[in-house]
Amino acid sequence: MSTFFVVATPIGNMEDITLRALKVLGSVDVVLCEDTRVTKKLFARHGISVGGGARGDGQPRVLSYHAHSKISRVNDIIALLKEGKNIALVSDAGTPGISDPGAELVSIIRREMAIELADGASSDDNDGKNGLKIESIPGASALTGALSIAGVPCADFVFLGFLPHKKGRETLFKEIAASERTCIFYESPHRIMKTLESLVAHVSDKRVTVCRELTKIFEEVVSGSPEEVLAYFTTHTDKVRGEFVVIVS
Repeated sequence: MSTFFVVATPIGNMEDITLRALKVLGSVDVVLCEDTRVTKKLFARHGISVGGGARGDGQPRVLSYHAHSKISRVNDIIALLKEGKNIALVSDAGTPGISDPGAELVSIIRREMAIELADGASSDDNDGKNGLKIESIPGASALTGALSIAGVPCADFVFLGFLPHKKGRETLFKEIAASERTCIFYESPHRIMKTLESLVAHVSDKRVTVCRELTKIFEEVVSGSPEEVLAYFTTHTDKVRGEFVVIVS
């Protein structure tokens, strides 16, 4: 039996990782990560040694898996699982599968491994009896972290991930304007000003909360009307950097 762990890692502060996550990362055969350099820094911070886990030296081997990984890397991952190796998937920050290619990989693993299962059982049984178990190791997420400190209605909300760069972008802003639910999405420093301008144009009657650099030294929450938030970042151009979570309520 092999286990595929989906492990949440810190979104900023390296201490924001669970004891269970550290135990798993230090004991699996292989750790898949967006950027091996980022993951190795996390390992060094928490005393996890990197070795050749797939070769049996008792320390995890670190391999890259990201949006541009070739199908050959996916085939390698499937082969390791079939050999009975335990694998952990991490992203550079936060929970894998949330606005990164992790969800696609899990889907492929479930589909491909199902062919190998005995007695026609489905990998969705996920009970470890049929050769594969997929486990969530929950933890940090910019999505829930932002909502927890925004002070906005969040009994139900719509998460939009990263907004499209061009096609469908204006339509999405119109949908946000019409929504009766809180809407939350991620934005980059390269597009945050244009996004705020679009919010001014489409949702001037709603409240906008921008959470920046969550859990890091310069963590900041700016809240107000779209016009007020845009004016703040227009005046404080030095603040237009880092990772942004935008909430419209």
